[in-house]
Amino acid sequence: MSTDTTCVFCDIVAGRAPGYIIHEDDLSLCLLDINPYTKGHCLVIPKRHVPWWHDLTEKETASLFAVARTVSQKIMEVYRPDFVSLFARGRRIPHTHIFLIPTFGDDMIDRFFNALEKFQESPPDLVRLRDNAVMEEVARALKIA
Repeated sequence: MSTDTTCVFCDIVAGRAPGYIIHEDDLSLCLLDINPYTKGHCLVIPKRHVPWWHDLTEKETASLFAVARTVSQKIMEVYRPDFVSLFARGRRIPHTHIFLIPTFGDDMIDRFFNALEKFQESPPDLVRLRDNAVMEEVARALKIA
């Protein structure tokens, strides 16, 4: 299904590289991250080489998030974390991948996002973004009819 021969994720999808595959459907697969933040840290990838998640087809998007949800439920059952963090990447390895990370209170990922949220609340440039006029302008610009 993939066409990029230089992408490690495409190589895993094609069976040319090893991967600890957890779950898959026709369009997506989930595998363990080889550099995990915690036990159970997984990546969900589309089988087709697509650098950015917002360029996936509707079917690929539905598949990616359905696989993510299914695996997250299993992670919750097995490891009993507080929650499973989910975020999308694609910059370092230019193939869409969603991180699923079991997160426990005060672990590294929890502390990172808490620090990021505190940062988000304080710099003057970001504080200005909360101004009602700016919020209305952005809402108008992004509103989908």
